Amino acid sequence: MVYTLLTKKQLSSFLQFALPPMINQKTSQNAISAMSRLAELYAVRPTCTLSSREIAESRNLPTPIVAKILTILSRAGYVTGSPGPGGGYRLAKKPSAITLKEVMVLFERESESMCPFGPGWCGNKEPCPLHDTIVDMEKRAQKFLTKTTFAAFVKGAPSVPITSCQ
Repeated sequence: MVYTLLTKKQLSSFLQFALPPMINQKTSQNAISAMSRLAELYAVRPTCTLSSREIAESRNLPTPIVAKILTILSRAGYVTGSPGPGGGYRLAKKPSAITLKEVMVLFERESESMCPFGPGWCGNKEPCPLHDTIVDMEKRAQKFLTKTTFAAFVKGAPSVPITSCQ
């Protein structure tokens, strides 16, 4: 097996494509943020609901986006509640029963790892010099997302003020 040093361009490509953030879609990040707020609430008052506006404001997110996210999460059975005036949302399950991965897959599609040397390398020749490292990192990231539940957002978290509880 022949290994070559990465050029500056290849390294840049590697950093940009081979190592995306574990949760790389903005919608997934927003969904996890909204769910983390509901997990905090569940720890204090499990039957309390918050409106999409209250959740959005607490996380500095756009209300229309949070409303759409909550609709998807509701259809998937992770939150319960209703939109509109007088409506509100809460977790449908304990925070310890919902993983980051379960929420993430609602908003992202699975993608194959990207070789920093270009699309024709790993699939057509010997694996690139970084192939095993990339695969290992992806496996660890998937394991983290699968094992981490929303209870992680509650453990040791400071008491979160509840301005209104419906």
